Amino acid sequence: MRCPACAGVDDKVVDSRTADEGTAIRRRRECLGCGRRFTTYERLEEAPLVVVKRSGQRVPFDRHKIVSGIRAAAKNRPVGGEAMDALGVEIEETLRLEGPEASTERIGRAVLDRLRELDEVAYLRFVSVYKGFEDLTDFEREVVLLTRARDAGRR
Repeated sequence: MRCPACAGVDDKVVDSRTADEGTAIRRRRECLGCGRRFTTYERLEEAPLVVVKRSGQRVPFDRHKIVSGIRAAAKNRPVGGEAMDALGVEIEETLRLEGPEASTERIGRAVLDRLRELDEVAYLRFVSVYKGFEDLTDFEREVVLLTRARDAGRR
């Protein structure tokens, strides 16, 4: 680390502690050249997550887009904002574990899987847009599938 006072590169760490709720390490350093103390922060650099769209275009992942879609689907439903934010974080973490790229199809399935457990009406709203429902029979088919999955989960 280069000293901000004398630009020397020799220093020693005087104190280390966690910062920012454990997401960083704060270090107090002392320059061995001029004796001045300064603070540095060490953070994990996350690899960027890229979304591969159906067109093949690649765009940076934005968790807020997922959460806003969930919010729209859960409007006027008994689903708290914290639950929606947590769902977005959970999906992002899962996608990051799978690799540096995620298809829009994979992201949509991840949202649907978790939204079904959170609120069935919000799930139906989201799936109707995601799958492009065109008439009532699409909703009927999805309700039948949802009911079967719920009944199978109770056994």
